[in-house]
Amino acid sequence: MTDLIRDEIKYVRDGAKAAYAKAAHCYICGTTEELQFHHFYSVTQLWNKWKKENSIDITCVDDIMGIRDTFIEEHHDEIYNQTVTLCSSCHNNKLHRIYGKSPPLFTAMKQKRWTEKQKIKFEEKHG
Repeated sequence: MTDLIRDEIKYVRDGAKAAYAKAAHCYICGTTEELQFHHFYSVTQLWNKWKKENSIDITCVDDIMGIRDTFIEEHHDEIYNQTVTLCSSCHNNKLHRIYGKSPPLFTAMKQKRWTEKQKIKFEEKHG
């Protein structure tokens, strides 16, 4: 049994990170600088919802390590497929400015549509 020294979600993300497929450019503007991986479905919110639905109480690292693979498996689509690579500007200065630092899960498809629209606008403006 090991006490938690980091936020729970960091242990979960560590288990998922190796399989992330970050693109080599921003989906919206195409830059290759300061790239970030964005989950349309917040992993933190998915984790908290899943714990609540399954009556899971975390008290130590071992609790997380024992269940994180199950969580990742059950949310494979949201964690790996419902994502986009964005540059810092498109991600933080635009998407999160509109949807907030931790967008609610119900906004995932709105974020996805917004991303698509921004890409089209950028392409129309910059050819």
